[in-house]
Amino acid sequence: MSERPKTPLLDTVDTPADLRKLKKEQLRQLSDELRAEMIDAVGTTGGHLGSGLGVVELTAAIHYVFDTPTDKLVWDVGHQCYPHKILTGRRDRIRTLRQGGGLSGFTKRAESEYDPFGAAHSSTSISAALGFAMANKMQGQPGRGIAVIGDGAMSAGMAYEAMNNAEQAGNRLVVILNDNDMSIAPPVGGLSAYLARMVSSSEYLGLRSMASKIARKMGRRVWGGLEKAEEFARGMVTGGTMFEELGFYYVGPIDGHNLDHLIPVLENVRDSEQGPVLIHVVTQKGKGYAPAENSADKYHGVAKFDVVTGEQKKSKGGPPAYQNVFGETLAKLANADPKICAITAAMPSGTGVDKFAQAHPDKAFDVGIAEQHGVTFAAGLAAEGMRPFAAIYSTFLQRAYDQVVHDVAIQNLPVRFAIDRAGLVGADGCTHAGSFDITYLATLPNMVVMAAADEAELAHMTYTAAKYDDGPIAFRYPRGAGTGVEIPEQLEQLEIGKGRVVREGSKVAILSLGARLEEAKKAADQLEAKGLSTTVADMRFAKPLDTAMIEKLMRSHEVVVTVEEGAVGGLGAHVLTFASDEGLTDSGLKVRTMRLPDVFQDQDDPTKQYDEAGLNAPHIVDTVLNALRHNSAGVEEARA
Repeated sequence: MSERPKTPLLDTVDTPADLRKLKKEQLRQLSDELRAEMIDAVGTTGGHLGSGLGVVELTAAIHYVFDTPTDKLVWDVGHQCYPHKILTGRRDRIRTLRQGGGLSGFTKRAESEYDPFGAAHSSTSISAALGFAMANKMQGQPGRGIAVIGDGAMSAGMAYEAMNNAEQAGNRLVVILNDNDMSIAPPVGGLSAYLARMVSSSEYLGLRSMASKIARKMGRRVWGGLEKAEEFARGMVTGGTMFEELGFYYVGPIDGHNLDHLIPVLENVRDSEQGPVLIHVVTQKGKGYAPAENSADKYHGVAKFDVVTGEQKKSKGGPPAYQNVFGETLAKLANADPKICAITAAMPSGTGVDKFAQAHPDKAFDVGIAEQHGVTFAAGLAAEGMRPFAAIYSTFLQRAYDQVVHDVAIQNLPVRFAIDRAGLVGADGCTHAGSFDITYLATLPNMVVMAAADEAELAHMTYTAAKYDDGPIAFRYPRGAGTGVEIPEQLEQLEIGKGRVVREGSKVAILSLGARLEEAKKAADQLEAKGLSTTVADMRFAKPLDTAMIEKLMRSHEVVVTVEEGAVGGLGAHVLTFASDEGLTDSGLKVRTMRLPDVFQDQDDPTKQYDEAGLNAPHIVDTVLNALRHNSAGVEEARA
């Protein structure tokens, strides 16, 4: 007789309150269904897969044991939050992940009360959870702060700054270290699970509390000696001495996929007076999906894929990705220049540094999620005569701005900043957009700022940066594939602060910085069709400006429009300042600046994002025509 199929449990769970109605023994089935649902959803949308698969059981267990959303659950980075979203009222929208108008690929406060803190950059969770815990404590309200942080995110100093400040929160703060690389974990098995349950149990903690009270009365020396002895003994069998030194009660390691081990420990921690507590959970990235388990990157980030085979539906052929152009170019340059080295902050493949590392393994440095350290490390290398390239996403370089100012720019050290993901980035949304680097770099004395219009320009700028030893220099380039232009074998060392005119005209001048150049050319075609002779200039440099070219174009054209993939305060602001200082607008010249709008744009297809931003060819044409209409109206008014 065949076994009757199990009734689907996931269909009965819309919120964690529904989840808590289940029996503990049903959580295994629920977790299996949750994993299958997530695989199917990400197969449809693409996105982060491996990290979410690794925390399926942990997600279910946390929501089952703790009183979310009263207890504030903060996911570090947030790319592992898809199972969390499914269990918190968003299952019906889970196949809109990372799509325009759909769910964010990260946690987002505006999306759900179960997302108390938005995150997409790493190592912020403990600080935020501590803030929730202390706010509730000070206001006499219930509620813990629960931070789930990966072992990779623990490479950032901010995590330790938060832990060093956490003691006042007491048992209101729970930190769950999700160790999915086995990087700091001893073997996990029955003994460690037993020990974790034991040292988190109310009996042990009660006995420990009683012993501590007696020891305190016996004197400081006795108490101190017993405390160190207990800490040492637990450290010998369970690890965690470092966390104890920071004021945390350490529990673990435990198997993050074994609910029979996980649930009792979480319940013990929930019910104890001990704290703050760090629970060390070991998980497997990509767990439960063979293609992910067998992949080198555990399917960390994937395109849409076939759920049965795991085959990703990536487009084949086409131009190379910008980061690969950078990495391969830098590797070739280093063949002839032994002083070139490369630094990345936990993003070797994302920045192309992996290409460099294959050719020069002793000169490539992955500093972990530690952009601040990476920039100052590069400054030290530069001060001793090396030619370091700090390859960091624009959005992540923000984390090291003080180091860029204080350790690099003020000392005028020749650190080369290769700034990936400049401009809008599509599905990752506002948290990963490279919107601000032109503004925050071009304002600094000594800094040179370039922007590549295509992959050939990126290769030239990489070469130029390698040859530039007079101070810091940065070059920015977008996410994704290039335009298809051929990269010349012989690279050009660009003259610092000099742009190029790519199309000659007489009435309208479009000054483009970076990858909007193709749209500027399209706009010029449309303007020419309307009888408006148009010049297109590729500025190449946001700083120093090609003031000679700008002045020439302003004196010979009726309308000048600047176009850039950056926030206000970038190229347009610097051009306007120059024009104002030189009195170039006194003759009625119309200058318009086109830039990213003063909003944080949500995820969408990049073309749609640039439509929303008003930075595609039709918007450039409209800007020119509106300026000309305004100018004509002003002339008619003056004549009247």
